Amino acid sequence: MQQPKKAAAAQLIVILGPTASGKTSLAVSLAQQLQGAILSADSRQVYRSMNIGTGKDLAEYQEIPYFLIDICDPGEKYNIARFQADFFEVYEQLKEQGKQPILCGGTGLYIQAILQGAKYSQVPINEPLRAQLSELDRPSLQALLAGKTIPEDLKIDSSTSKRLIRGLEIITYLEAYGDSFKQNPAPIQDALIIGLNPALSLRREKISTRLKERLAAGMLQEVEELLAGGVSHAELIYYGLEYKYCSLFLQGLISYDAFYIKLEVEIHRYAKRQMTYFRKMEKDGIVINWLSAEEASPRLAEALALIKKGIT
Repeated sequence: MQQPKKAAAAQLIVILGPTASGKTSLAVSLAQQLQGAILSADSRQVYRSMNIGTGKDLAEYQEIPYFLIDICDPGEKYNIARFQADFFEVYEQLKEQGKQPILCGGTGLYIQAILQGAKYSQVPINEPLRAQLSELDRPSLQALLAGKTIPEDLKIDSSTSKRLIRGLEIITYLEAYGDSFKQNPAPIQDALIIGLNPALSLRREKISTRLKERLAAGMLQEVEELLAGGVSHAELIYYGLEYKYCSLFLQGLISYDAFYIKLEVEIHRYAKRQMTYFRKMEKDGIVINWLSAEEASPRLAEALALIKKGIT
């Protein structure tokens, strides 16, 4: 079989969209056309043994190399700083190999960190400081922050105590170690970003169908195996959505009917939040090329046309 010729596409192609929008399918099709490899931008698919609940669908990748999936154990706390470091390590390797990098996923925060940077995300957590600050109310935290020198490029969200504490944590770190603060490589500003946003009725239908399929495939059994392997209910709840509600059901805190209904509703809400974040990215200056086609073949043709336009 003759291999497709590699086109000189963008430095990075990004495929984003809400859950159940067909991102992986499109990314695989593009990778086959461009001799590419896929880097996952999913904050939960990094965990081993969390397969059904996170929707890894590894068989869908076929022969295409994929990265940033199954890279840490359940119970570990993966974060944006680790994602940036892991992404750029793989990204540089793919460029050396002459492969087209395709970043694919629905975690907007991770994607934006690659496209615009997240300079202070690498500041480590200071648990003793957090414990101390958590005893203060929001006005007290704001007063404490007012007495600090804040770097011009550090934007602190004061809407919640949690975010104020993180801001104070960053400032405290910079006061002690600012001279040795290191950053990840510069963000990739010339990426081609392709967005998928199916009609709401279609998205809702796909989400509901997929939930039934995951339960039939053994999602509850997967969670039971995670618990048997030492993952706690608190950790499962931290991972949210499927793992949170499976945990609540297995603890006997909600009935099966309530589990199913609440989980389905929350996944729909999550998809809405994802779209809200993508719209925020656009307001922040990131250009997302939203595809109009709903079916796989027209979507691929539309995406390839965008890529061709970008290199001609």
